[in-house]
Amino acid sequence: MNGPATGPVPARAPDPAVEEVRASAYTVPTDAPEADGTLAWDSTTLVLAEVRAGDVTGLGWTYGSPACARVIDGKLAGVLRGRAALDVPGAWEAMVRAVRNDGRPGAVGYALSAVDVALWDLKARLLGLPLHRLLGAVRESVPVYGSGGFTTYDDARMVSQLTGWTGRNLPRVKIKIAESWGSEPARDLARMRRAREVIGPGVELFVDANGGYSRKQAIRVMAEAADLDVRWYEEPVSSDDLAGLREVRDAVLPDVAAGEYGHDLFYFWRMCQAEAVDCLQADITRCGGITEWLRVAALASSYGLELSGHCAPHAHAHAAAATPNLRHLEWFHDHVRIESMFFDGVLDPAGGAVVPAADAPGLGLAFRRADAERYRIG
Repeated sequence: MNGPATGPVPARAPDPAVEEVRASAYTVPTDAPEADGTLAWDSTTLVLAEVRAGDVTGLGWTYGSPACARVIDGKLAGVLRGRAALDVPGAWEAMVRAVRNDGRPGAVGYALSAVDVALWDLKARLLGLPLHRLLGAVRESVPVYGSGGFTTYDDARMVSQLTGWTGRNLPRVKIKIAESWGSEPARDLARMRRAREVIGPGVELFVDANGGYSRKQAIRVMAEAADLDVRWYEEPVSSDDLAGLREVRDAVLPDVAAGEYGHDLFYFWRMCQAEAVDCLQADITRCGGITEWLRVAALASSYGLELSGHCAPHAHAHAAAATPNLRHLEWFHDHVRIESMFFDGVLDPAGGAVVPAADAPGLGLAFRRADAERYRIG
């Protein structure tokens, strides 16, 4: 009988440790005035997180207040320095515990999310793998939909944007409605009709009210749009009004979606428990990064729901490719524009899907620091 192997155990190289975590913020003016149902803006701020182990650096980011950068530099960097760079779940848990008294929702959660994305990018780079392969890809391509159609757009600008997407064969597009907290329903309906005229019958029409309607108003508007074959009705009422979302969901034909402001697993559990949506949304740059996204996807699947990625498409693409119950990813005008300005290696949505790079480690992106510098605010 052969016994266990004997002899010295080969020495194992030590895991690389996180040596540096730093943040920077960049504010980019919009290319035209923008608004949705409940907010207007003229610039967008990207907060970049960089996590270094040796001569390898991982990238992550979020869109939000410059305060996110202060959270990264002032709180999270100290938590991570010296930790094993390959132990991303352990680092995530340490960050969550460290911010307990700072409040997980909002800027703190956004900052944590950006760092988590950077940690996953770093791990994949250290291992020489594309991130979607490290996570376990279940698809080669990720379906996307064109998103913009702001309420401030005049007819010419909206038509130009819509035809830009359909000209690249995107099979689904989204516009904003519920202008000025739902005070312009006639214009909402007119813009929806115009969008349907422009895209034709073969392209799916999505709309996003950003919580601007009351419950009954949301139902009435969709009843008046019954002939437009709207397929996706995002935040018809506030995403905090779970009973209202359920009421609208039960009354309208389009799929009701919400969840973009979710900040932890329990937020999404409550939404699923309330049967408030037909498709759950989550945002990797807000919900807790890729680590939490994967758990949210499993939660959604347990309720028989698909998951849709909200905005920041290049932060989502690899994790989306590893999500079995993914529906699609938002190809959002502002974020696509900024990510194309700031990163090499951006993806092409032609045909209605993006394909994460298979020949580059991590997210497959390189930060163009010199190009971003003119927009830096901190």
